[in-house]
Amino acid sequence: MSLRNTIEEIVEKHLPDEEHFIVEIQLIENVSKPQLKILIDADHGIKIDTCAFISRQVGEEIEAKELLADAYVLEVSSPGVDYPLNSKRQYLKNVGRKLKVTLTDGKEIEGELLSVGPSDIKLKVVKKEKGKKATEEEVEFTLEEIKKSIVLVSFK
Repeated sequence: MSLRNTIEEIVEKHLPDEEHFIVEIQLIENVSKPQLKILIDADHGIKIDTCAFISRQVGEEIEAKELLADAYVLEVSSPGVDYPLNSKRQYLKNVGRKLKVTLTDGKEIEGELLSVGPSDIKLKVVKKEKGKKATEEEVEFTLEEIKKSIVLVSFK
């Protein structure tokens, strides 16, 4: 089993409940001090206390099992609002919010996330044509067609 998989198992074991999930684990070793970045999220938002708890538990277990030989930096956090969505769970969490979706063909679309299916998402997109009234239409994209999706923050 790889080091990354071992760390993933350790993190999974220390998640407080089924609502919490791993977004990404990054192990950066080609720097002066290795860095282990763990991004976690929850279906209804994550609290800093949860990140601190997981950091302590995972750090203690890594030390006890001597998984990393040298000193390292451990960072446990939420992905942040500008981090691309990369799982169906993250899409489900953001239904009703506006997304900027970049497709694999390079086309960018902005719209409100209406629903998430087994392998696709549905957006409500406002179409504006010069000299005509704006119209709304629903468009669907398979998750395979999506290169990157970012939640657009509104300050209205």
